[in-house]
Formats: sequence, structure tokens, C-alpha cells
Amino acid sequence: MGCSGCCLLWITCVVLVFLQCGAVRVTVRESVLEVVQGDSVTLPCSFLTMMPLFRLSIIWTLTPASDPHSPLQVIVYDQGQVIESPAFTGRVSFADMPWSADVILNDTRVSDAGTYRCVVSNPPETGDPGIGELSLGVLAPPSLPVCLWEGDTDAGGSVALSCLVVEGIPIPQMSWEKLNPEKIILPVNMEGERMGSVKIINVSAQNSGVYRCSVTNLLGTQNCYVNLSVYTPSDDSPGVLQGVLLTLFMALVLLALLVLVLWLHRSAQESKWRNRREDEECYNEIRYTPSLIKRSFV
Repeated sequence: MGCSGCCLLWITCVVLVFLQCGAVRVTVRESVLEVVQGDSVTLPCSFLTMMPLFRLSIIWTLTPASDPHSPLQVIVYDQGQVIESPAFTGRVSFADMPWSADVILNDTRVSDAGTYRCVVSNPPETGDPGIGELSLGVLAPPSLPVCLWEGDTDAGGSVALSCLVVEGIPIPQMSWEKLNPEKIILPVNMEGERMGSVKIINVSAQNSGVYRCSVTNLLGTQNCYVNLSVYTPSDDSPGVLQGVLLTLFMALVLLALLVLVLWLHRSAQESKWRNRREDEECYNEIRYTPSLIKRSFV
């Protein structure tokens, strides 16, 4: 009797101490989760409380990986009422309230990645609320890359090919290759994590062809293409140029000869007309001059 009374007293003291000093205990079954963009995921959070659930409060928050200094409220359960954050409206819900704090996140986005915190309190239990944390990563296939080129496509010039991919988690691996007439792998100069370029110096006709940029991660591959055409003057260009120059020269010579002939012809006509006029003037002078001898005998 004395022993039973001591045990009962000890248990009562332990319960009283637990009720006074204890708090809601929270357990997160998985601390790291991954989901593919667009799929659904369950964020686990279990709790243990010794009090009725009339005043149970559960708050889920997110610290985005893209902006760690701006935490967001995801969903709240407060005494039977559920409040969803505008950024998650229609995409988040509790899985089994009020017995579990698990939430289901649907139609996941890259912006959903980050650290989630589950905060549970159940007055009149004293002590700090129970807190659990987990990390969520959202995987995404590569977006369609953008291929660009710049430079001088005349033979002897330099051309730079660049490739940019905006989305993709994990960060996509990038490669450049020339597809025809034979496949050639080209060294890529990465400019940051999402842009890679290839520089071709002293281009020639052999550099003409189709080039492909490929971006790949574990969810897929996307490609973009550049059709490069290098202008190379043909071998007979000097001969053609000489022929054109010779033709122009001959035309100028013929034109000069024609002008000379016309000038000579006109000069001859003018000379003939001038001589004829002089002859006429002399004839008129002889015809109309009075005879001095005849007048001396009158």
C-alpha cells in the first residue's frame, strides 16, 4: 500500500511537471524533400500534445531559396479555421486535421523551393510552441535555350556563338557542336551558370554549317541552332575583275576614236566650207571691179 501510493504520487508529480514544463512536441519525418515542378508533395509534420485540441494552432511558413530575407506564410489552422496565403490559394491544404499537421502542396513551382517551418501550439499547454523544419527542392527541366551569333562572317573574320538558358534545376549542363558535314564537339566558355559561348577565329568555308547548343539535366534536354554561312570570294574573281576592267578600257578607247573621227570630219567640213567661201569672195571681187583700161579710152 505504501509502495503503491509512492508510485502513484511519483507518476502524478511527473505528469504535473510535464504539463507545467512541457510543450507540444513536433516531429518532421523527412527533413529533405524533392519534387518535380508541377507535381504534388506532402510536407510532413506530426505533433504530440496532452491537451484537448480546442485551441490548437498550426502555422506553416516558407523561407524561399530565391529570397531568404522574405519569409512567407503558407497556411494557418487556428481553432478550427483554415487560412491560406494568397500566394498558395488553391494549391495547399491540410492532409488530416486536426490529428496531423501534414500539408499537401499541389502544382509545385520553382518559387516554392526553400525551408518550410511547422509551428504548433495548443493552449493551455505552457512552454514554447513545437517547431519542425524541412527543406524542399523543386526540380525543373531546362527551358528552351536561346542561340545567338555575332561577328564577321567574311573569310578571315571572327564569330562568337552564344547560348542562354533561363530555367532548369539542377543547373543544366551546356554543350556546343557542329552537326555537318561531320559532328564536331566544340569547347564551351561558360559565362556564369546559364550562358555558354564558342568563339571561332579566322573563319573559312569549312566553318559554314549548322551548330547546335544542347542544355541537359536529369529531367530532359532542349536544343537551339545557328546556321552559319561564311562568305568566301570565288577563285575566278580576279580574272572576272580583269575582264571587266579590260572591257571598260576598250570601250573608252573606242569612244575616244569615235570622238576623234567626228572631230576630224567636222574639221574637214569646216575647212572645205571656208575654202569655198574664200573662192566665192574672190570671184565676186573680179566680176564687179571696173576696168581701168576701158575707162582710159573713153
